[in-house]
Amino acid sequence: MDSVTLYQFELCPFCHKVKAGLELKGIPFSKVEVNPMGKKELPNLPTDSPRKVPVIEANGEVIPDSTTILNYLDERYEGALRFLPEDPELRAKAVAIEQWVDDVLVMALPTVIYGTWREALTAAQVTARTSNFGFFQNMSVRAGGPLIMHQIAKRILKKNDRTDGHQWVGEALDRVEEWLGDEAFVAGPALTLGDVAIHGALSCVRDFPIFEKVTSRPRLSSWFRRVQDLRDEHAAPARG
Repeated sequence: MDSVTLYQFELCPFCHKVKAGLELKGIPFSKVEVNPMGKKELPNLPTDSPRKVPVIEANGEVIPDSTTILNYLDERYEGALRFLPEDPELRAKAVAIEQWVDDVLVMALPTVIYGTWREALTAAQVTARTSNFGFFQNMSVRAGGPLIMHQIAKRILKKNDRTDGHQWVGEALDRVEEWLGDEAFVAGPALTLGDVAIHGALSCVRDFPIFEKVTSRPRLSSWFRRVQDLRDEHAAPARG
C-alpha cells in the first residue's frame, strides 16, 4: 500500500479527524508537524486552497481539507472498513454528523483547550513540544502562548454567543449520546464517517481535563473505546 504524508498541527481537531481515518483504513503514513506561524512545511497547494492543515500527500496528489481527505481515503482505499454506508438513509446521517462535527464540535473544543490559564498553559507546552520551532520560538511559545491561546478561546466564545466552553462541549457530548442511543455507533450498528469525525476530534483533547467528561459517561466512554480498539486493530506501523 502507498504511504501517505500528513501535514498537521498537533492541537488541530481537523487533523485528528484525518489521523483517525488513516488508522482505521490501515494506511501507512508519516507526519510532518507544520509550524503554525510560517507554515513553510506545507507542500505546494492547489491555487484555490487556503494554507491550512490538514493536508495529505498521496499517490502524487496533494489534498487539503479534512472532509475532502476522508472522502478520498474512503474511495481510494477500500480496506476492511468503509466510512460511507450503501444504505442512503444511513449514508445521509453519517454525512450530516460529520458536517456537525466541523460546524459545532470542532468550534467548541478550542474553548476548553485554551479556555482557562491552566488549559492554555498545557496547550502551549504541547505546541512547543510538537511543532517545528527553533529554540527562541520555542521559548516564546512557552512564555507567551498561553495568553494568545486564552484570547483565541475568548474570541470564539464571543463569536458564538457563548460564555462557558465546558457547557458548550457538554451539550455537544449530549448530542453524540442521543445519536448513539442503544446502537454501537452514531449512525447505526456499523462504524461510519460520523464516528471517524467525532472520535478524531475528541482525541485532540485527551491531555486536557475536558476529556474526563467523555470517560465519565458510560455510553460515550464505551463507544470511544470501541472506536479506539478498531483504530488500534487496523492501524499500520507508524512511519515517523
